[in-house]
Amino acid sequence: MTPPDVRAWMRDRILLFDGAMGTMLQQRGLTPGALPELLNIEAPEVVTGVHEAYVEAGADVITANTFQAHELKLGAASVEAVVAAGVGCARAAGARFVALDVGPLGQLLAPMGPVGFERAYEVFRRQVRAGAAAGADLILIETMSDPYEAKAAVLAARENTDLPVFCSMTFQEDGRTFVGCDPLTATVLLQGLGVDALGVNCSLGPALLAPVVETMLTYAREPVLVQANAGLPVIRDGQTVYETGPEAYADEVVKLVRRGVRIVGGCCGTTPAYIRLLRARIEGLAPVAVTPRRVTACTSGTRTVILNGATTAIGERLNPTGKKKMQAALRAGDVGYLLGEAVAQAQAGADVLDVNVSLPELDEPAVLAKVVREVQGVTDVPLQIDSADPAALEAGLRVYNGKPIVNSVNGKRTAMEAVFPLVKKYGALLVCLTLDEEGIPPTAAARVDIARRLRDEARRYGVPEEDLLIDCLVLTVSAQQAQVQETLAAVRGVKAELGLHTVLGVSNVSFGLPEREAVNAGFLAAALGAGLDAAILNPLSARYREVLDVFRVLNNEDKGAAHYIETRAARTKDAPAASAEARVLSLAEIIAQGRRDLAAGAVRARLEAVSPLDIIDREFIPALDEVGRRFESGEIFLPQLMQSAQAVQEGFAVIKDHMTRTGCGRESRGKILLATVQGDIHDIGKNIVRMLLENYGYDVVDLGKDVPIRTVVDTIRAQGIRLAGLSALMTTTVKSMKDTIAAVRAAGLPCTFMVGGAVLSPDYADFVGADHYAKDAMESVAIANEYFSAKS
Repeated sequence: MTPPDVRAWMRDRILLFDGAMGTMLQQRGLTPGALPELLNIEAPEVVTGVHEAYVEAGADVITANTFQAHELKLGAASVEAVVAAGVGCARAAGARFVALDVGPLGQLLAPMGPVGFERAYEVFRRQVRAGAAAGADLILIETMSDPYEAKAAVLAARENTDLPVFCSMTFQEDGRTFVGCDPLTATVLLQGLGVDALGVNCSLGPALLAPVVETMLTYAREPVLVQANAGLPVIRDGQTVYETGPEAYADEVVKLVRRGVRIVGGCCGTTPAYIRLLRARIEGLAPVAVTPRRVTACTSGTRTVILNGATTAIGERLNPTGKKKMQAALRAGDVGYLLGEAVAQAQAGADVLDVNVSLPELDEPAVLAKVVREVQGVTDVPLQIDSADPAALEAGLRVYNGKPIVNSVNGKRTAMEAVFPLVKKYGALLVCLTLDEEGIPPTAAARVDIARRLRDEARRYGVPEEDLLIDCLVLTVSAQQAQVQETLAAVRGVKAELGLHTVLGVSNVSFGLPEREAVNAGFLAAALGAGLDAAILNPLSARYREVLDVFRVLNNEDKGAAHYIETRAARTKDAPAASAEARVLSLAEIIAQGRRDLAAGAVRARLEAVSPLDIIDREFIPALDEVGRRFESGEIFLPQLMQSAQAVQEGFAVIKDHMTRTGCGRESRGKILLATVQGDIHDIGKNIVRMLLENYGYDVVDLGKDVPIRTVVDTIRAQGIRLAGLSALMTTTVKSMKDTIAAVRAAGLPCTFMVGGAVLSPDYADFVGADHYAKDAMESVAIANEYFSAKS
């Protein structure tokens, strides 16, 4: 019998998922390093037995053993066969609903890692199509840290199946994911992509995840899901155990249900005992109605801009209209020029950056997608994707990391039919121009009528009205002077009659007049007074910034005038903000901004004046230290850290080439061995550590992942290594880490060990016999610096 749609079934129920699969398979003999998904074919009775235990415990949804059943992990094994067998095991256990489990790829997406967005999409597509063909009832995309990877998986699921899509992300104790995504950003982004439920899983226990869940409940229109770990793993009597038992776990989860969580279950460390108790506690509980805040928000991968109650500045300088240097850069393929303009606008305080590459001789879809990716590599400010070509809009929307603004649609039937489906599919705010087949109406009332029609049409496509920004259109005062007041009246009308947010391209008003900044600033002040929410302008203009800053104080947005006072004080010391064409960046600035496009050229120029060693010691390392400090303080996140590290790598390549040609070598700061221990195949963190250590001038012997103990011992002995770093992601391979260090000690080799990884802690470091615990990549650098300084 065909099961009901899970979305309808849970309408008046709390939906209960199962608990951990890996924990249960390890109890049944899964060896460290083995691929759990292969058991679907090699020992289906074991997998089915785990599922049966969860069915007996009362789980509504059984998660198929397909977490990493994709071509990057399975090697020669057939994805389709493994997935089909996995879904079959869940179905054979008597599951009410079977979820195809889709986990992360195990490699970072570009620009941080080697996997391109479309490659990730293809890998996920194959997996979800196999799941749908095998008869899964829904798709659970889980344990995601990177929202960009989550987007690739969600798009693959929605474009290739009709199944409900649930998506959960994993958060650290600082309230962000591994790559720096916060729960608000995750909620806005996933909701925009149209998932059927969103939430959190893994990493922490339910009590520690409560603040993250609270944020999601505040903003999520879709049901919120929680599958926490059974607390944090700890060492007791030499064994790894989870600190939260079934009673405490159920108590905390029920608190979240009473706050409005609709879907619960377990992750690492939970067992059928947890699920059985959870079933008993939620039995009879009705879903708690939640009224989410409906906000007008756009995001990058790590930052959200909410327009409600906040005047928003949209930078206009990434647009070739009237800008000869921008046009020349686009024709020459010089993305670096655009990146400079992007960084300059972001530093000047732009909340959003408009990106337009429209030149008739360019392949606009390809160029726009490239520029969107590159600009997102140097700034986390959200983007406004600007084109009149729907194909270009879709190309930009597809590769964008976050929820952007689309500029624009208008009241013409053809435009609405082309643009609204794109906005609905990818999730975006949308600039709506108040013109139609008859042109721009001369009266404010007529423009408000078009805005109303655009709102009604948006509803028909399922685009919520809070995602609309109405542009009442600014005409040139020198040619149509009376129209300025009509525009302002239209802004007031849209706010009063429709309650929608408004946006205007401010600079349009002054064409044909001298002292354009004065005219624009005056109009900006008038528009803000009329209720304008977002202004498209040049953020490098001190005059515009002054108008905005003052308005934000007068409008009670800048509390205590803190920003106003701070920026006034800073301007007495600093030079005014300059565009990219106005000045040359120092090497330190290039590294801080992650400008890979400029690093090689800057290093070549510096080599004409200073030695390679001076560049490394006096420029690279101090700049990396500052980037590391900002990373440690939470000012920047992993994507920005990686961009800076990659910029240094570009510079290092030039230095190495110079040394080869001149015959002058560089003395290494020390040799360090890195390895992900035997049985563990998760090496993302180790690879980041390697990049940073190399940037700091260390020679790294990287043995890779799943490294046999004997290989570590032999390499340390053969190469005389005195400092080694070991990583592990899973609690099950912490034992392998301990055995590796013990083997080196037993061999009488005088090697110091630092250890790190998602499950590691100071207690674990003591347990495995390590000398140092590195909580992140920058900590590894600090340990290496201290170690080799002491030895020198």
